[in-house]
Amino acid sequence: MNRHIAAQLATADAVRAWDERRAAREVTSVVYVNGLLDVARHEEAARLAIVNHRPHDDVESRLKLTYMAAYLIATRGTLTANEMDSVLE
Repeated sequence: MNRHIAAQLATADAVRAWDERRAAREVTSVVYVNGLLDVARHEEAARLAIVNHRPHDDVESRLKLTYMAAYLIATRGTLTANEMDSVLE
């Protein structure tokens, strides 16, 4: 979960950097969109690592569920059926 939080912070920093480069006209719109797509892929990989993590005990299991609930509420996101199954295992 610490890695996911770090990935989210890195995502925010990367998006900010891409926005600054675009505002300064250092990159074209196509390069900007591709850069943001790459950032989104990295964030998705970090999120899936949490979703697919297998807790070692009840405490870790509760921590995972709490973290996922907070993440979904904060992002107003949803899980696919497969992701939900993985989280609940």
